[in-house]
Parts: sequence; C-alpha cells; structure tokens
Amino acid sequence: MWGRGHSGKIVSRSSLKEEMMKRLALAILITSFAVGSAMAQSCATKAVGSDGKPLAGAAKASFMKKCCTDSAIGSDGKPLAGAAKTSYVAKCVKGG
Repeated sequence: MWGRGHSGKIVSRSSLKEEMMKRLALAILITSFAVGSAMAQSCATKAVGSDGKPLAGAAKASFMKKCCTDSAIGSDGKPLAGAAKTSYVAKCVKGG
C-alpha cells in the first residue's frame, strides 16, 4: 500500500509506520526528561539529615546519586539500563 508523507511524496506504509515509531520514541524521550526533573525535585526535598537540616556537600551529592539511581524507571515501569539510565541519573542529579 502507498500513501503520502508529510512532504507530499508518495511513500510506502512501512515508511509511514517507521516515521510514527520515531515520533513516538521522541515523545517518550521528552516525557522521560520531564519526569526526571520532577524526580530530581523530589530527591532534593528528601535530602534531609537526621537532625532535620538539609544535607550539603558530599553527603547531599551521595544521597542525590543514590536517590536518582533508585528512581530511574522508564515509562513502561521497567528499570532503565545503559545509556538511558546514565543520562537520566546525570540529569536528575544536576536538576537537584
């Protein structure tokens, strides 16, 4: 089957499906970054010592890395792995 792409060219259905999958992957990636910044805020608010004072310095950095690593879960509910996890954790830690 044939159809018309966004540029007006005639393309196959498989090309249209491939384009849709690329857009879906991009949407999921953008959503994961938004969730990452929300998780970073959550981790930052949890970074409190036993005396009730906010953590600072190395203690805060260590806490943020662990918290962000533990919260690295994809939109499908499965833990992130590899480059996706590394990117998520880096963004989460930086956001806090």
